[in-house]
Amino acid sequence: MPLHGFIKSFMENYIPISYINDFIFCPRSIYNHQMYQNRDELVYQGEVQTKGKAAHINIDNKRYSDKKNVLQNFEVYSVKYQLFGKIDVFDIEKGLLTERKNNIKTIYDGFIFQLYAQYFGLAEMGYQVKEMALYDFSKNRMYPIQLPENNRIMKQKFENTLEEINEFSLLRKGFSANKFKCVKCIYNLLCDASLC
Repeated sequence: MPLHGFIKSFMENYIPISYINDFIFCPRSIYNHQMYQNRDELVYQGEVQTKGKAAHINIDNKRYSDKKNVLQNFEVYSVKYQLFGKIDVFDIEKGLLTERKNNIKTIYDGFIFQLYAQYFGLAEMGYQVKEMALYDFSKNRMYPIQLPENNRIMKQKFENTLEEINEFSLLRKGFSANKFKCVKCIYNLLCDASLC
């Protein structure tokens, strides 16, 4: 098997880190996101998503820092948890992993689990993460997040969420939509659950 084919089949069973927060918001949003993945984002993204993307422009273009000890928009993966994705910023010297968000009103589990996934990916790649934080771009404020080994309850919730993602089926009976989330969902026009 050629290397490209091996990597593709290897990664097919891996979960994108970005799916974790999406899944917690609504498991169906992952499916709906796939429907739009090759479309222009302006077709389906709202103001919140556009502002969030703007907070990442310098990271995505690797212009956040010119220091060699700062990784930005760096790809990571975890074999143990079968996850892959990109980190925003990791300062190797300080051991500080930072996830940038725009206008944090609440620190959701999904935000924390996103950092956990990045943490485990970096750790498996040989980097030493000493601290983690969410950075609110709009308020220029850092929110420290405990490392997974210092918060066993959240680590267990993280692992349970990954298990739920792996076992989820759109055909599963008993799914009930959250009407308050449906109103905010950018995919609500596509989803029959939002009609409830």
